[in-house]
Amino acid sequence: MELLERFLKYVSYDTQSNEESETFPSTDKQKVLLSDLKDEMINMGLTDVQMDGYGYVMGTLPASTGKENAPVIGFISHVDTSPEMPGKDVKPQIIENYDGGPIKLNDNLSMGPEQFPELSCFKGKTLITTDGTTLLGADDKAGVAEIMTAVEYLIAHPEIKHGKIRIGFTPDEEIGRGVDFFDVKKFGADFAYTMDGGFEGELEYENFNAASAKFQIQGRSIHPGYAKNKMVNALDVLTEINTMIPPTERPQHTENYEGFYHLVSAKGGVEDALAVYIVRDHSREIFESRKAFLQTMTDYLNQKYGEGVVTLQLKDQYYNMREMVEPYPKVINNAKQAMLDAGVEPIVRPIRGGTDGARLSFMGLPCPNLFTGGMNFHGKFEYCCLDTMKKSMQVILNLASLWAE
Repeated sequence: MELLERFLKYVSYDTQSNEESETFPSTDKQKVLLSDLKDEMINMGLTDVQMDGYGYVMGTLPASTGKENAPVIGFISHVDTSPEMPGKDVKPQIIENYDGGPIKLNDNLSMGPEQFPELSCFKGKTLITTDGTTLLGADDKAGVAEIMTAVEYLIAHPEIKHGKIRIGFTPDEEIGRGVDFFDVKKFGADFAYTMDGGFEGELEYENFNAASAKFQIQGRSIHPGYAKNKMVNALDVLTEINTMIPPTERPQHTENYEGFYHLVSAKGGVEDALAVYIVRDHSREIFESRKAFLQTMTDYLNQKYGEGVVTLQLKDQYYNMREMVEPYPKVINNAKQAMLDAGVEPIVRPIRGGTDGARLSFMGLPCPNLFTGGMNFHGKFEYCCLDTMKKSMQVILNLASLWAE
């Protein structure tokens, strides 16, 4: 199956995860694609293919004859799409030989280099966009398609020598739970790569330290005509919390290694309210100080309005993988070489986010992140460059060969 055909097939599945769910995976619909991937892997001729009770799908491409002692390398991608934008009834649009100008997504919505300067890099390339009503799902079905197509190519071309290769597909990465139950020992790889990056050449082995912060606010609702010195309006307290967050430390005002606080959702009324934030920073020390600041805010508000009015729940989600990957320079150097051999200039930079690989690295599986060609993730302006997807697939093939040397 051609790469484009496979990608279009995968994005037709609705695999949106759900942060409010208590199950794993958070949505049953993710299992539909995962199960079909398992069947596809079996039909391709992979061995040890299985889908466990958590939805993880794993399979093996056996080593070429004489390469059985090469390191075991893994390639991993997630199937879920972001809860921030609908992922059902995706209608991809294919734009061949992009002219570098505005792209019409639908009658009411367009995008172009003025809004998204990176688009100018893709003039003359083939782009896949949304129709402006859903996300595309390139995050991370581009990675899934690239891995599957590369493995199929290796099977069809036995002259390309490689060691044992393990493939893994995960649910719920978008809500930070992607490897909660991932069995690293059963996966059995010495090193792995998540195919979950964006722009061509991205090689990422450091990422944010991440936490979620939930402010539960218990107000006191009193008839507004008789509320003086009695009412505690939970919505007012919620607003006060948000005004205490430094404006310059929000995502829209930060870049590179700068961390942030990000209000993800807010809801409620006078009696009770809930504000959910994510906290991010590359520095572990500053990350801890950010969390301490939120606790200090909580203590202050409880002194002001009464004990128990504000409850803060902090939960660490993942940590910066750099300290777990740098001791294995060959993992990084082989990725750089694989890109150069594919005609791609490596771009080493920190992830302003996280991947399954960040947590896997702390679970004993060093796992940098590589580009897939997807851009503008999590929204209706998401798009993917087919030319870059093909380069990503070539990087996978090159890595298979390099690790067998």
